[in-house]
Amino acid sequence: MPEPVLSVRGLRTHFVTPERTVKAVDGLSYDLFPGKTLAVVGESGSGKSVHALSILGLLPMPPAKIVAGEILFRGKDLLKMKTEELRAVRGDRVAMIFQEPMTSLNPVMRVGEQIAETVILHQGKTREAARAKAIDLLKKVGIPHPEERVDDFPHQFSGGMRQRAMIAIALSCEPDVLIADEPTTALDVTIQAQILELMKDLQREYKMAIVLITHNIGVVAEMADDVVVMYAGRPVETASVGELFKDPKHPYTRGLLASVPSIYERKERLEAIPGQPPDLGAGSVAGCPFTARCAVALERCGADDPPQFHLKGGRMSNCWKCEGESEERSHRFADASGSAK
Repeated sequence: MPEPVLSVRGLRTHFVTPERTVKAVDGLSYDLFPGKTLAVVGESGSGKSVHALSILGLLPMPPAKIVAGEILFRGKDLLKMKTEELRAVRGDRVAMIFQEPMTSLNPVMRVGEQIAETVILHQGKTREAARAKAIDLLKKVGIPHPEERVDDFPHQFSGGMRQRAMIAIALSCEPDVLIADEPTTALDVTIQAQILELMKDLQREYKMAIVLITHNIGVVAEMADDVVVMYAGRPVETASVGELFKDPKHPYTRGLLASVPSIYERKERLEAIPGQPPDLGAGSVAGCPFTARCAVALERCGADDPPQFHLKGGRMSNCWKCEGESEERSHRFADASGSAK
């Protein structure tokens, strides 16, 4: 097996104010391998986007604080890098497509200038060469008449075209890792399919790894090789996409899969997960955070916080019902100290 291009180890990102501490990410670990797509899935507020911003050092500190963990990019811990070193990596070797392109693109800069800016900064190209590359990238991501549209402003692009422009900016330096945060949000179904197909084509061309952040289970099935399911800031299940859909281990994962329509199974109505996620700033709560919403909770679930049980095939589940299937902890999910548990 090749070495992971990106490894997150025991990441804990908190937001600290005088009134409370919100544990937005609480113990996330995974490995991302070259050319593969890892989906991080969960409902709103589960910590998906915060973890991505933690990787790139884009959280405001304070109030954000990374209290534990490592983020290893090709063996180097991004959290220990100086600001200048991290800037050299961010946008060059690790790039990100943000959730809402209209607020991520500068409204008073021409789209081509925004693409060229990244090329000039990281690759030292002249302004003329950077403009030529911007036109080539706009063509590559499917923008019609790129020689003309390169001088347009973001408001002159449709929603789908703005998302394509964001992809062009992210790919301008041919990164090793692309983080895509809800890349199809607010787009209609046809455009969503086009954007996902574009990402797959570009992934094959550039041989890059993708961290796909989404709440859309259908997108996970379409795009991912491996999946991390997050709930209340924690990873509750990790598996290959095939194993996850065939045999979900955690009750929360089963609830997510049951809440979406299926072409193989006719449902009179879609199932919903009852209740609400816990308040991440309410302080320590005994037991599993999903207990109050879980239909199969055991008595111990409300008292004892389940550990990460590592199952056959490198799977992981934070559920007491998986205790009997647990195997020795894999080195792939070592904690931040590098030791196996």
